[in-house]
Amino acid sequence: MRRRRIIFLVVVAMLAMQRSAGAHLVTTGLGPVYDGIGHFSISPDDSLPVVALAILAGLRGKPASRAVMFQLPLAWFCGGVAGLLTTMHVFDPSRLVSFMVLGILIAADLPLPDLAVMAIGVAMGFLHGFLDGAGFQAAGLGKGMLEFLGIAAILFVLTPLVSALVVSIRIAWVRIAMRVAGSWIAAIGLLMLGWTLKVGHY
Repeated sequence: MRRRRIIFLVVVAMLAMQRSAGAHLVTTGLGPVYDGIGHFSISPDDSLPVVALAILAGLRGKPASRAVMFQLPLAWFCGGVAGLLTTMHVFDPSRLVSFMVLGILIAADLPLPDLAVMAIGVAMGFLHGFLDGAGFQAAGLGKGMLEFLGIAAILFVLTPLVSALVVSIRIAWVRIAMRVAGSWIAAIGLLMLGWTLKVGHY
């Protein structure tokens, strides 16, 4: 059983492996807004931390969930625009830290105040948006901003759906299952970080 879990974690980490900046330019043929949605949908290094943040907010209750629903898309968009305009070198593995931090917080189920959850959401949104923006630079500022509108739209839909599901939990063992999922998210982030640093992707 333990061996199966290790194999599962390794497979997920490999599937979620970071790509080069050029691979961030997803083309759906439906326009830049849908390209942004497509990018997010096929990027577990972005989508999994969002799910983790939504779980964390849901565990903390309705006020935190409502705040994250609005703040995360806005922070991601602002970070994306900043990334599109930057000329600095970006150390991409920094986004993997969000896997571990969010996973640990979910597993610990700490009684964080709403303000702390909001701050985490803003910081994570800006970081991931900034890193995505640095990868979108080849698309240009105008198209890049439209792609971030698409990402913001899917965040505005996905985040409240997940957090509302968690808020509605009334069964103790299901809440424990959420905490276990947090530990798996942290483990995946650690595996991804170690693997990418070892093979020298950055």
